[in-house]
Amino acid sequence: MSDFYVSWSDYYRTIEALAIQIHQSQWEFNQIVCLAKGGLRVGDILSRLFRQPLAILATASYGGPNNRVRGAITFGRDLTMTTANLGNRVLVVDDLVDSGITLQKTLVWLDRQYGFYIDEMRTAVLWYKHCSVIKPDYYVQDFADNPWIHQPFESYETLSVAELATLPNPPSDRMT
Repeated sequence: MSDFYVSWSDYYRTIEALAIQIHQSQWEFNQIVCLAKGGLRVGDILSRLFRQPLAILATASYGGPNNRVRGAITFGRDLTMTTANLGNRVLVVDDLVDSGITLQKTLVWLDRQYGFYIDEMRTAVLWYKHCSVIKPDYYVQDFADNPWIHQPFESYETLSVAELATLPNPPSDRMT
């Protein structure tokens, strides 16, 4: 498996490129649902740029050493949102699709839980791997192979707060 490294500046530029792509599609949506944890930053920025409400669905499928072992998918009990109801045109966002199973099952989960509100759902990610079982509606970069994507916040997964306190430069300074 190859490796693909992303700096903080590249990360934010990729989110901006995704926003532009969605905007240029002229699709009108009225709700963003982001998948936590990976889609939190993506969803937050898109919510601010498009001025649409953000709902958060907690999901987990990776664990083990360095969070690289795919396991069973776990969903939160409900969406966290600040609106009374979910919008009817929903943009579902995450950072990437690897196997695509989480995104695929999320669409089923949303339909089962909130389908009576939803008229249309589309999906958006920063990175799409061709090995995925689902192709997102919007993505910035695609990979024919299956690289491990090293995102700039990964260093926090193996760092404790005590260790952070002893560093002369935090990881955010070193990951440019």
